[in-house]
Amino acid sequence: MIQITRTITIDESEIQQKFIRAPGPGGQNVNKVATAVQLRFDVVNSSSLPDDVRKRLICLAGRRVTEDGVLIIEARRFRTQERNRQDAIARLAELIREAAEKPKHRRKTKPTFASKSRRLETKHQRGKTKHMRRFIPRADD
Repeated sequence: MIQITRTITIDESEIQQKFIRAPGPGGQNVNKVATAVQLRFDVVNSSSLPDDVRKRLICLAGRRVTEDGVLIIEARRFRTQERNRQDAIARLAELIREAAEKPKHRRKTKPTFASKSRRLETKHQRGKTKHMRRFIPRADD
């Protein structure tokens, strides 16, 4: 069991891990050993997540979620399988923690009287400046 928050835990059987070859540092070892981890978590069919968290997780993950609702996280930062596996699980947990936080309710606000008057005053000043730039024809006698 992976503890995400006080109320959310994920069973490790819900997570599939596949080891793949990773590009990047590793010398000759990089061509022989599959050290990168591709972690798959079925968000849509997971019984561990509440509905509201599930919806926010899909929005937060963006392109990392497939059309079937499977979240894919690739970890290839480290040279060992175990560290990459821990990194992928930590990134999944962090993403779910972010989704678990309820967004703050936005309260509509109105501009203050002072800010409205300042805006109108600057408009008035700008209009005066443009008025002074006008061409004034001479009166020929």
